Amino acid sequence: MLFSVIIPVYNRPGELNELLQSLVGQHFKSFEVLVVDDGSSVPCEKIVSSYSDCLNVHYYYKSNTGPGLSRNYGAERSKGEYLIILDSDCILPDTYFDAIISELNLAPADAFGGPDKAHASFSNVQKAINYSMTSFFTTGGIRGGKKKMDKFYPRSFNMGVRREVYQALGGFSNMRFGEDIDFSIRIFKNGYGCRLFPDAWVYHKRRTDWRKFFKQVYNSGIARINLYKKYPESLKVVHLLPAVFTLGVLVLLLGSVLCPWSLTLLLLYAFLVFLDSTMKNRSALIGLYSVFAAYIQLIGYGSGFLWALWRRCVLKKDEFEAFKKNFYK
Repeated sequence: MLFSVIIPVYNRPGELNELLQSLVGQHFKSFEVLVVDDGSSVPCEKIVSSYSDCLNVHYYYKSNTGPGLSRNYGAERSKGEYLIILDSDCILPDTYFDAIISELNLAPADAFGGPDKAHASFSNVQKAINYSMTSFFTTGGIRGGKKKMDKFYPRSFNMGVRREVYQALGGFSNMRFGEDIDFSIRIFKNGYGCRLFPDAWVYHKRRTDWRKFFKQVYNSGIARINLYKKYPESLKVVHLLPAVFTLGVLVLLLGSVLCPWSLTLLLLYAFLVFLDSTMKNRSALIGLYSVFAAYIQLIGYGSGFLWALWRRCVLKKDEFEAFKKNFYK
């Protein structure tokens, strides 16, 4: 068995079904699938079992521990030379494994990852969220799938790692969010290499509404400070920008009482996002939604970052005590 696909899932049976369908359609067939149900109140065993005739698939149900430890649970029961880590809200193109094999034939890799895209069937909100997570105007394009001069840190929605490397690192930590970046940091700190496979992309649904998206990016901001506490060198200037943006928006909104022209900068940014997204998605409605998504992403991440900075760096709280109410089930 060359590949073991590990999928933690929590109350997402419909999305898992779509992912399993896309695995059935792969040109390359030499892989096993391990679905780890992380204490769902809506188990997906029946959905998984319906694919037993067309996939080498295994289902495990366990108590809730979070995605990182659920991946470890699956890894311990896998057989593949490479572990492929996917989120349950992804869909694979039929050439996904072809692209991975092509890259590995060029040169071996300790770990790797690929970008994500929006599927044509995604809602307009999902497409706008995808834009905000990959656009130059929001993330600087650092998650848009292009090769960068800096190191590439794969994320858990689309990550591959050689079994020996995974075992040597002890798998994912017990962090409830940011655990994938923590794992990527440890890859480099222990002398292993990691590559971007640009053609091994996935369709990633991310969150399906504004509230869930805000919670996701808010927790990402918290995770960045938690990572800073573990690895001070991991904090880069780019990670500070959403917090600066958030404070800037607050200052401009307060200043608009005395100087209404201060809102011009906010409107200019909104117009640039609207124009860029409209052209990329060929839809003015998605362009409009992308303005909301961009502000939610930057302010959500920035406010989570600032709150974590206060709680962890000023008040000196530990990670679990400071943010136990924010943990994902």
